[in-house]
Amino acid sequence: MQRSTIRAWYLIHKWSSIVPTVFLLMLCVTGLPLIFHDEIEALEGVDYETALPGAPSAEGGVALDTMVETALAERPGEVPLFMAFSQESPLLTVTTGPTPDAAGEDMTLLFFDRATGQSLGPAPGGGVMDFLLQLHIDMFLGQPGMWFLGAMGALFVVALVSGTVLYAPFMRRLRFGALRLDRSRRVGRLDQHNLAGIVVLAWALVVGGTGMINAFADPLTDAWREGELAAMTAEHGGAEAVAPADYSSLDAALTEAQAVLPGRSPQFIAFPGGGWSTARHYAVFFQGDRPLTQSLLTPALIDAEDGTLVDARAMPALNQALMMSKPLHFGDYGGLPLKIVWALLTLVTIWVLWTGVLLWWRRSPGAIERRVAEIDGGAEGRLS
Repeated sequence: MQRSTIRAWYLIHKWSSIVPTVFLLMLCVTGLPLIFHDEIEALEGVDYETALPGAPSAEGGVALDTMVETALAERPGEVPLFMAFSQESPLLTVTTGPTPDAAGEDMTLLFFDRATGQSLGPAPGGGVMDFLLQLHIDMFLGQPGMWFLGAMGALFVVALVSGTVLYAPFMRRLRFGALRLDRSRRVGRLDQHNLAGIVVLAWALVVGGTGMINAFADPLTDAWREGELAAMTAEHGGAEAVAPADYSSLDAALTEAQAVLPGRSPQFIAFPGGGWSTARHYAVFFQGDRPLTQSLLTPALIDAEDGTLVDARAMPALNQALMMSKPLHFGDYGGLPLKIVWALLTLVTIWVLWTGVLLWWRRSPGAIERRVAEIDGGAEGRLS
């Protein structure tokens, strides 16, 4: 590799690392507890899901129609808007509102134990985990904040790629993983930075890439809902609306849909009249039966008056990639052992970022040319 090429790659690595470092450190620090959000919320006593043992709520238990009746009894004068299921416990939620097209601030989320029919009350108030999640997702800036952090994720990926390009010529006179701690502090810190960076490279690319994709989750989901999902509902949405009093049995409707879509479980149901369904149909969103496919949704339209399945379509490939990126980002598809691995790799990444900051902060005059010379000639014998 020519020295001019090395210089270009070094400058790319330098600035793609320096610019997002503060934000990447924030994402790592906030992401660390979010990996264990289920376990932490259970300790705080605000996580219904981990407190309810038993089979998945989408199978067996008290009838769904009974759950809807109980929810409406707690919220008289309102109508059902959504029903959502947990795949790990008998937890079930029913969202109600004053009208079928109620705004988000007018909705009420109620929790139920599907196994017993017991009402668990409304959603718990926000806590530390909600604060950390919002900070991690958009820094409380909404969609612009998500796009900004997505751009920082893109720079992180560029820094990883450029660092890998520079690693080979730099290490050509050293054994892999060499730590020259007997040399100067700068040499030892640089070796630690390089080794830790290579160790977490593949994982960091996955987490950085999925984080970048997740930053565009809302626009992509809205495009799907307003595009293909809207086209699907438009084909069957011209019939006369169904009043809440005339809704057919949810249990019977799900039984018919699952006969056509085997190996899938309902994730949530949108009742007629809202933005996720038509004025006449239940929109049932089914998910896969494996950890990685649980995030892939297949919407099915069911006539709310007679309970017959009208249509079902898979998500487009782009949205499937988006949905699969979420569990990959937090390591939320392999149980506690994988979460521990994700946490350890996050700690190593924090160390990589911190040593990179120290190397830049304590640089000396002429650092760029000296660094290029070190990489060009290999590290051994060049550093002091």
